[in-house]
Amino acid sequence: MLFALCCGTPARAAPALELVTLQYPPYQYQENGEVKGFAADLVREAFRRLNLAVHISVYPWGRSIAMVTDGRADAIFTLYRTPEREALLDYSNETLAQQEVSLFVRKDSPISSGGRLDALSAYRFGVVRAVSYGVVFDQAVKSGQIKVGEVAASGEQNMDMLLAQRFDILVSNRLGARDILRRRHEEALVRELSPPLEAIPSYMAFARKRSLAGLRQRFDAALAAMKRDGSYARLSAAP
Repeated sequence: MLFALCCGTPARAAPALELVTLQYPPYQYQENGEVKGFAADLVREAFRRLNLAVHISVYPWGRSIAMVTDGRADAIFTLYRTPEREALLDYSNETLAQQEVSLFVRKDSPISSGGRLDALSAYRFGVVRAVSYGVVFDQAVKSGQIKVGEVAASGEQNMDMLLAQRFDILVSNRLGARDILRRRHEEALVRELSPPLEAIPSYMAFARKRSLAGLRQRFDAALAAMKRDGSYARLSAAP
């Protein structure tokens, strides 16, 4: 009894933070049960510096957003800022990954320029469900300036529908679309329109839970330190 009182019960390790994201190579993607990609590596390193364990799960984007909004998950990445999302989530101040949104068409398409959406109002666009494509595109859809013809469950499915002529123009993160084409050896089938539509920063965003108070500020500090010491540049180097 004396031994038990002196030594006490070993302290339990804090449970891992539950992070959610989407299948979004090369930023983050699940392969053979492991979440890989440079954005996932950046996130793990930032939390390692905070001595916090994390568990990353990949879900359809709409489900991931719902999970962090209602508190089933602790945080989500790589998320664009929108007024609706900022009202529900605690966004990091530090940018996790800078992204570019571009437009893609089939190789034989007569469409030649992607810089101005108002010149593309006659065409149908393909998007992924629950994904924001930045202020420029989202506002053009909301105002009725352009038409969304198909809504896919994933970037891969969206590319399939473009090639099947289900719509005319695919909107996507630039690196994400290029990665899909590279892995499928379909680079010769699709063209990227120039110039890119918009450069958009993406972030880590935390659930508004009392237990997470102060975590966003600590994460920001860790990510800022990574940018200063060169580890951010090393981990986020283009694949």
